[in-house]
Amino acid sequence: MSDSALSHTRLLGSLFGLLQVASLLSLLLLLFKALQFYLQRQWLLKAFQQFPSPPSHWFFGHKNEFQKGQELQQLMKRVEKFPSACPRWLWGSDAFLLIYDPDYMKVILGRSDPKAHGTYKFVAPWIGYGLLLLNGQTWFQRMLTPAFHYDILKPYVGIMVDSIQVMLDQWEKLSIQDNSLEIFEHISLMTLDTIMKCAFGQQECIQVNRKSKAYIQAIRDLNNLVFARMRNVFHQNGVIYSLTSNGRTYHHACQLAHEHTDKVINQRKAQLQDEGELEKVKMKRRLDFLDILLFAKMEDGSSLSDKDLRAEVDTFMFEGHDTTASGISWILYTLATHPEHQQKCREEVQSLLGNGASVTWEILDKMAYTTMCVKEALRLYTPVPLVSRELSKPVTFPDGRSLPKGVILTLSFYSLHHNLKVWPNPEVFDPFRFAPDSSHHSHSFLPFSGGSRNCIGKQFAMNEVKVAVALTLLRFEVLPDPTRVPILIPPLVLKPKNGIHLHLRKLS
Repeated sequence: MSDSALSHTRLLGSLFGLLQVASLLSLLLLLFKALQFYLQRQWLLKAFQQFPSPPSHWFFGHKNEFQKGQELQQLMKRVEKFPSACPRWLWGSDAFLLIYDPDYMKVILGRSDPKAHGTYKFVAPWIGYGLLLLNGQTWFQRMLTPAFHYDILKPYVGIMVDSIQVMLDQWEKLSIQDNSLEIFEHISLMTLDTIMKCAFGQQECIQVNRKSKAYIQAIRDLNNLVFARMRNVFHQNGVIYSLTSNGRTYHHACQLAHEHTDKVINQRKAQLQDEGELEKVKMKRRLDFLDILLFAKMEDGSSLSDKDLRAEVDTFMFEGHDTTASGISWILYTLATHPEHQQKCREEVQSLLGNGASVTWEILDKMAYTTMCVKEALRLYTPVPLVSRELSKPVTFPDGRSLPKGVILTLSFYSLHHNLKVWPNPEVFDPFRFAPDSSHHSHSFLPFSGGSRNCIGKQFAMNEVKVAVALTLLRFEVLPDPTRVPILIPPLVLKPKNGIHLHLRKLS
């Protein structure tokens, strides 16, 4: 046999040997993963043995039960059938306990369990590890709290009024048509305009800025893409996901969001290079949100890195406008579908404002009936429908059932607010549930979460909601469009799949 033929044979033999080794290693890895899968599933089955649930497939879990577009309906069937909490299997050995009982909520929100990494990891490339995703950063929350002190919030009411009037002026021009108006995008631009002026020191009105509309669309895409990815087992891996069309769209939307926040940060940094502006800031008794971040010192004395700055700005830019826009949109829709309550709110606002006076800080506390309607609408349409936690130590609930360390919990505020055992006739709009003399469980109404990690900007959001509702009702009667009923989808923020369309009737 020639040397070339011999070397060719040896090469084939070596390749065959490598293939055998690779096949053996692959088989061992597959066996290891199968064992890991089995042990994890058995551990979860044991952990959840005190919590009954509907039958699930050994691999696909409850996927077939929760068909696309039917998530909330199936969720409410569980709430009715299984008291307090119920396991949900996503696939194979991946499951969490869904809780919707006020006593359970009180126990978990009174603890300091970390956020569930598996749930929030899909959001991290977008908003980074800011206050929303970090665990144990209580000192940082304390540092930011002054940005939402009432001394800071009081003058913001005037800014809110101005931003809302710009939106209503646009609506007045559009309402001359017979067609209904999709209000969610308009309200999102308005709340973005408000948060930019109040928390980030921007002066220009961005409601007519095309680039701002691109940011709003990017946030909408990110919301939907994150939820779609959480549902798809094959998109859990980051590398695989980045190769899909959804992954590329997600990456592009993240870039748009980051460009927007980077511009805001860099503009403020440039302004602070001016000695006059710097002295003006130093003379302030309380700093705005972005200035607190720019002057902040970490526990070791260092300033926040650019990455940390962007994470906080991305978080508050999103939380400060998107969830509030969801709340305002749903409140107006609810009042449109309940005209008798809408009229009572309007009459209350008219009686308080008298001869054309504007909404002020002092007026907000006097809007008793409007506040009742706002809270009832937030109960029906909770902007942030859920949060997740991973137990850092075992827990025992008031009914005696317990869970070990490591179990993932999903606190479903939407389910809590629609729980028949907590709220009689939960689908009925009844503002008197929140009458001043009413009483209910301390953890039965959680539109801003609860405990030490509740929404830091909840007072800001409530102020903006009440100002928006008051000014809208003074200028328009809002009516539903029966041909375009909102279709609920449950991503990060409760939004309608097809928008919220209302008819606007200008008041004389």
